[in-house]
Amino acid sequence: MNILICDDDRDIVDAIEVYLKNEGYNICKAYDGIEALDIVRREDINLILMDIMMPKLDGMRTTMKIREEKNIPIIMLSAKSEDYDKITGLNVGADDYITKPFNPLELIARVKSQLRRYVNLGSMEKKTGVFKSGGLMVDDEAKTVTVDGEQVTVTPIEFGILKLLTENAGKVFSMDKIYEAVWKEPSFSPENTVAVHVRRIREKIEINPKDPKYLKVVWGIGYKIEKYR
Repeated sequence: MNILICDDDRDIVDAIEVYLKNEGYNICKAYDGIEALDIVRREDINLILMDIMMPKLDGMRTTMKIREEKNIPIIMLSAKSEDYDKITGLNVGADDYITKPFNPLELIARVKSQLRRYVNLGSMEKKTGVFKSGGLMVDDEAKTVTVDGEQVTVTPIEFGILKLLTENAGKVFSMDKIYEAVWKEPSFSPENTVAVHVRRIREKIEINPKDPKYLKVVWGIGYKIEKYR
């Protein structure tokens, strides 16, 4: 597995490189967003660790540009811990967020978790099949999502959420259950994380995200995919 570390602090890059090489990963290094984009376009990268505050091109804008072309997992790194920064990072396409300084064991665990989801494209179990509700179709074999025959580009986590809900159309899942099923780890205040991903999914599959046809909220309980024939 090839991991790209992008941070303008070379000491941090070198430290993360040591941690991840000890786990058997191959490492590419970049020190600003422009270098990161060049590497992503040239190399077969499986996961990116992306700092937010960088010269030339910051992590937010770099993530947005990568998301125009790639769906590989992106974990953002930042010294900022406010919810606003986390939500912004998730909104522009990041899959996870770690605040510096971080525990190396936590970093490794999150990397492994994201890579597992990437390899399986978000599938919760080793099931195959096509799950449909009206014009929404989630193909677990082809790992594709289509709406009224038009393919929609989704990230691995978005695919995981859609597969879970569409496979169980009509059933309501709490944010905790969604987080535990898709992220495959215990949930600790998952509201912001799940809500941001749901909002991004709605923007992709709904004609009017503010009045969704498919992905609906059940207030005080959670989310569901409306069941249609």
